[in-house]
Amino acid sequence: MSDYTIQDSILLIADPKIVAIPVIDNHDPMIDLMNHPEISYGPSPEIPNNTDYTKMRKAVYEKLNQAQSLLPKGLRFCLYESYRSLALQKLLFDTRYGKVKNKHPEWSSEQIFTETTRLVSPVINLDGSPNIPPHSTGAAIDVYLINEQGEAIDMGIHPKDWMEDLDGSLSLTASEIITHEAKQNRKIMCHVLDTVGFVNYRNEYWHWSYGDRYWAYYKQQPYAFYDNYK
Repeated sequence: MSDYTIQDSILLIADPKIVAIPVIDNHDPMIDLMNHPEISYGPSPEIPNNTDYTKMRKAVYEKLNQAQSLLPKGLRFCLYESYRSLALQKLLFDTRYGKVKNKHPEWSSEQIFTETTRLVSPVINLDGSPNIPPHSTGAAIDVYLINEQGEAIDMGIHPKDWMEDLDGSLSLTASEIITHEAKQNRKIMCHVLDTVGFVNYRNEYWHWSYGDRYWAYYKQQPYAFYDNYK
């Protein structure tokens, strides 16, 4: 994975460089994959009966469709999750924070917070200012690959198991502890999503975004164009 090597430093999702990027929302509407069967999606993640997770910004959907058309025959995307309310985002952050704290009781609150942000974006930054989590904008997608039978192929770890990856080593896009097949499958996915303009959060092979602050930083754009979706 030449674009995503483990040697590269990974900017955390709520790094001050990311948080400092201005946001000017372009009012791109949300679409719901439940009304667009071209892209598959799995069951409600994180909480039962979540009716929001299949929603994303229209341009994000269009790019995901474009990327799917570039996949080798027999492979398709499956969405794990896109839009998250701020309330759900806070719940996930607090849950992960508790797991990190239990694993490292000797750490300071700042250390625990920073470690938590490796896999979850906060709703409130460490300095008390409000954050704009990528999933809460409709800009971020968590995806993996499935075969023609609709079965998940080997990606090293399924996105649904992210909370149990306590050190994050399996979730890393360039993880060295997954099978050769999983590495190849990630390479295929990275290539097509890169090609259409998504940016990967390299602590999570499944997390890609377009139009949020993280995307704007890596694409060297003056501002992000997706704010929290109200």
